[in-house]
Amino acid sequence: MSINVTLFAQAAVFLAFIWFTVKVVWPHLLGAIEARQKTIAAGLAAAEQGRQSLESSRRQAEQAMQEARARAGDILAQAEKRSTELIEEAKHAGKAEGEREKAAARAEIEQELSRAREQLREQVAALAVAGAAKILRREVDSRVHADLLEGIKRQL
Repeated sequence: MSINVTLFAQAAVFLAFIWFTVKVVWPHLLGAIEARQKTIAAGLAAAEQGRQSLESSRRQAEQAMQEARARAGDILAQAEKRSTELIEEAKHAGKAEGEREKAAARAEIEQELSRAREQLREQVAALAVAGAAKILRREVDSRVHADLLEGIKRQL
């Protein structure tokens, strides 16, 4: 009989152990397991959110790069356009300056030509007076014959 009592005693102790485990130990284990599951779920959710955030950041970075490239292209196009405009402005300014210099040179040439003609008239008038004096064998007074000499100058 001792086997039966031992068997019943062991069964009773085993049942008491199971009851103790279910009432005392099991709730703590379930709490720890649930806390761990929540931590893991939160970590997975955070990882998924991080992955989505990373993907969103990549898209934003790519979009920002495309916008920057477009702006750089626009800036380069504007710079090329401005350089072309500056070159054209410089060409026009150079042409205008050249025209002004040509006009100034022409005016100076005209003045020199007028002076040379006037000097030539003076010299021709003096030669004419000297020639007339020799022909007439007397001296011609330029003060007395100023009107006559002025008419000769105009004709020349």
